[in-house]
Amino acid sequence: MRRITSLTSLLAFLLTVLTSIILYIVPQGRVAYWSNWKLWGLTKEQWGGLHINLGFLFLIFLCLHIYYNWKPLTAYLKDKARKLKIFTREFNIALIIVLITALGTWMEVPPFSTVLDIGEGFKDRASIKYGEPPYGHAELSPLKGFAQKMGMDPDKALEALHQSGLSAENTGQTLKEIAEANDLTPQQVYEAMKSAAPSMEPGQGLPPSPPPGTGNLSIKDFCAQYSLDRMAVVQFLRDKGLEIKGSMTLKEAAEANNMGPLDLYDLIKEAAK
Repeated sequence: MRRITSLTSLLAFLLTVLTSIILYIVPQGRVAYWSNWKLWGLTKEQWGGLHINLGFLFLIFLCLHIYYNWKPLTAYLKDKARKLKIFTREFNIALIIVLITALGTWMEVPPFSTVLDIGEGFKDRASIKYGEPPYGHAELSPLKGFAQKMGMDPDKALEALHQSGLSAENTGQTLKEIAEANDLTPQQVYEAMKSAAPSMEPGQGLPPSPPPGTGNLSIKDFCAQYSLDRMAVVQFLRDKGLEIKGSMTLKEAAEANNMGPLDLYDLIKEAAK
């Protein structure tokens, strides 16, 4: 039983490390669901489920491992006189390492913040590669509701899907259901119905509130996405007393000017009028 316990703990630990690495680099949920992201045939939810169950398996057999190796472990907590002492030098060092890691992460100081920033970098690149949904969990919206939110006529959106050769029964189906029926991603379904969108003048396509992930777009890319005159927007913001560069993301620009991203977005909307 000792061998089974040790080997199971080892295998569960290695697989938990693997799932941890994958979840570290996986796109944000909204991006993963919108693009139907998969790795080795598994979705983000499936990788998350594996991580949880493997983690529980590791904890269970780790407890058994501690039970079977209780005497060697307690030996680490004995002083030179062989008396049990919790706060030995080795225990104190281990405790300090754990506390430094926890406090460093909480206070967001390097190198702990660097680890988190690298993870965010992976997720930001995934957002650029796979694209952001117009809003959170857009894939779960019925076609009718999604079309209305995007300024489309639902019936024309359904017709656009049919013209693109996609199978869609009615406007009550969700984008996810239509995507699965056609072996596509929700993002591809949206692209197929875009012809049903009304033509808009530059700047009139800005949504009332910024879609998820907007803060990670550079001002240059944001203006290109919504057909805005980048130089005019940047000049407008500078006239308002803001320090702005086109290469900045909206989040960086807001932080550089001690304001919230929503306030900056409202200013850009004002510039687009």
